[in-house]
Amino acid sequence: MVGFWATLALNIPDFTRFAASQRDQLLGQSLGLPGPMALLAVIAVVATAATRVVFGQAIWDPVELATNLPGLFTLIGLLVVAIDTVSVNIAANLVGPAYDFAALSPRHITYRRGALITAGIAAAIMPWKLIETSGGYIFIWLLGYSALLGPIAGIMVADYWLLRRTRIDVAALYDPAGAYAYRRGWNPAALAALVLGVAPSVPGFLNAAIPGGTPDFPPFLLALYPYAWFVGAAIAGAIYLAWMVTVGSREMVVERAT
Repeated sequence: MVGFWATLALNIPDFTRFAASQRDQLLGQSLGLPGPMALLAVIAVVATAATRVVFGQAIWDPVELATNLPGLFTLIGLLVVAIDTVSVNIAANLVGPAYDFAALSPRHITYRRGALITAGIAAAIMPWKLIETSGGYIFIWLLGYSALLGPIAGIMVADYWLLRRTRIDVAALYDPAGAYAYRRGWNPAALAALVLGVAPSVPGFLNAAIPGGTPDFPPFLLALYPYAWFVGAAIAGAIYLAWMVTVGSREMVVERAT
């Protein structure tokens, strides 16, 4: 579940930016995310367990389950899946990348064009291959990208909440030579923390992705992989915070001077 929500944890500002107040976004997320997702997880577990009784095997894929239902229920099941995919999954996952592509070249890429680019890339990676098996979907895809996004989340939390205490110079964000320019636009502390945060999860990912596994890696590294998001977030956040506090940054010097 953490891997599933790893993307939205980073691009939730793309949605909350339109909230009228801080209270609105806090209330909306508190009511709209934890409760319904916990209920969805319970329903998924119960439904999958029920398929062992009804069909003799655990069927976790909703599409495969719908095809096993009799007559009209198959049509209803597939229709529900189609509506859910279009109205929820596609809509939610298009917003963040569409804004990102538009930000790369605002003069040439609109939000709509960014959404079309995202849709094209989404089709090109053949997502149906990712959900061929529950093991592949969970251990390769969900854990794989959570191993990448966890360190990014750790760096962002450490920077915004712990280092800057939620205070940001908004004007400097848009100044190429401003406080956040660092070294030609890149923060070495963040890059190093990202690499070191991802590194512990690489052996586990390779072991899951390569057919037959890779037994050459130490067992303790393989054991870390199921907790890739937490491990990566903790390591990257700690390294980033330690680097920025001890070495300092151009932005911090500017803050002290002002």
